[in-house]
Amino acid sequence: MQLSNEEEDYNLSLSKFESMLKTNKVLFFDSEEFEEIILHYLDMGKSALAKKALKLALEQHPRSSGLKLVQVEMLIYDDKLEIAEKLLNELYAIEPTNEEIYIQKANICSKRDQHEKAVEMLKIALEYTDDYADVYNLIGMEYLFMDNLELAKESFIKCLEEDFEDQSALYNVVYCFEFLDQNQEAIVYINKYIDKNPYSEIAWHQLGRLYYVVKEYESAIRAFDYATLIDEEFLGAFMEKAKALERLKKYDLAIESYNRTIELDDATSYALLRIGKCYEKLGNKVLALKYFNKTVHEDPLLDKGWIAITDFYVRQKNFQKALFFVNKALAIDNQNKLYWKRFAAINKQMNLFEEAEFGYRKAVEFGDYQLDTWLFWVDILQFLGEFESAIQTLLQASEYFPEENEVEYRLAGLYFMISDNIKAKFHLSNALRLNYDNYILLEDLFPVVWEKKMVRNYIDKHKKQ
Repeated sequence: MQLSNEEEDYNLSLSKFESMLKTNKVLFFDSEEFEEIILHYLDMGKSALAKKALKLALEQHPRSSGLKLVQVEMLIYDDKLEIAEKLLNELYAIEPTNEEIYIQKANICSKRDQHEKAVEMLKIALEYTDDYADVYNLIGMEYLFMDNLELAKESFIKCLEEDFEDQSALYNVVYCFEFLDQNQEAIVYINKYIDKNPYSEIAWHQLGRLYYVVKEYESAIRAFDYATLIDEEFLGAFMEKAKALERLKKYDLAIESYNRTIELDDATSYALLRIGKCYEKLGNKVLALKYFNKTVHEDPLLDKGWIAITDFYVRQKNFQKALFFVNKALAIDNQNKLYWKRFAAINKQMNLFEEAEFGYRKAVEFGDYQLDTWLFWVDILQFLGEFESAIQTLLQASEYFPEENEVEYRLAGLYFMISDNIKAKFHLSNALRLNYDNYILLEDLFPVVWEKKMVRNYIDKHKKQ
């Protein structure tokens, strides 16, 4: 590929500057060359070289407003806002119509969380700038900081009207639409955008994503196909297309699309996992297991991989193998609530109730507060005859589920079991109020309690009320 004259000049300037640093000879550069060199080093994250270039630049061009504005930018980057502001005020006195002064003033306001003031500065910059797109983009970002997504969206749309190739603005417009739950409006907007810019693979990709969100999977696939026709190596579009094909249960085609992502880049654990899931849906258990194993080999920390293998063996009712893999997962991460819940469920299937109780206890300890986890845990505690522990666990669960009849029926049953009839009736009354018809839980879980005439009378009496 042949370089343009501008690119050649730019590369020559950089080489010349770096040669100067090595030889300690002072060479002359014009102010614009220095600006490009400094900004290059800033973009590369080489702030020390940028500062060295700026020092030399100001020695050679002490009155250059362009270089002073670059100096302001570096001061803001280093959080030296007062010094930057003083320098800006000096520049403003000389060049009050320089839009970059207002952009940097806005930058300082933004750093101070004065986003409304920043927008005011940027609106003044609009009066003097030739680059409307850049300023509208900056205004949009300030509105994002203020969580004003509607005005942010409008600003990014204006940016795209000025420069339809601004990809960051395109992503931001879609983000605003999605955040505002305006997916259909976003689809209309992106379709209009594509009418004017039909070869934008980014737009087709975003359109596909939006169709996927509203569950129009056929349309999503069409959009992703266009994206990959424009860019045959668009990994993200192939990945999203595969997900949409899965939704349509076209598992063979989904596998093809996932494999394309692996051809384009190193295999990701996500792609390997999805291929395994597709093979399982197709009934090919051998290949499903092969890809699940590849997933955990690729990324041992991905819990979904270990869960896929464990659940695979659970579905085959091979609980010994399932337990083997969940134990391997726990050896890598013993604070994963999903692993502990499966550990508990598998041990429960194997009638290893003490291990199951331990598993549910650990799952809750590490943040699993789902209702079924509490209930499974309590039912095992009850089975083990640990009524007091079961009651304490349910009282803890009731803090998360204060109006849950299944918690109340169990509390009633357990209090009856330990002959605390006052508390038992209190919780039974709550349970009947919340869901009368579910009193069958007492019969299923506490047959001894159900046999008590007093309990049956209490339930009947509640019904008459």
